Amino acid sequence: MNRLRTVSLLALFALAGTATAETLLIDRVQQENPAALPTRGMTMAQVEARFGAPAGRLEPRGGQKRQWPTIHRWSYPAFTVYFEHGHVIDAVANQADAAEIGPKPAIR
Repeated sequence: MNRLRTVSLLALFALAGTATAETLLIDRVQQENPAALPTRGMTMAQVEARFGAPAGRLEPRGGQKRQWPTIHRWSYPAFTVYFEHGHVIDAVANQADAAEIGPKPAIR
């Protein structure tokens, strides 16, 4: 019984060590300055003036029906910005490295 308890404790400590080594994207974002991302409602011109030209302009998505507006996406090294009708609807932080747990990269 004592041996079983020892093995269980070792397994628990091993799992605890693994869990503390992970970095969650949401934890990093909450610690960062919110001004580091474009805010909802900014125009494309305002985003480009403040953050510079995007590293990439992803292929637009949507627009097949009137109810589905076209969504334009710009990627920057630290975040991706989503536009609808030329205005920011969301900005999402990108993973800092492969070990960080967070959303998958945008579909190209």
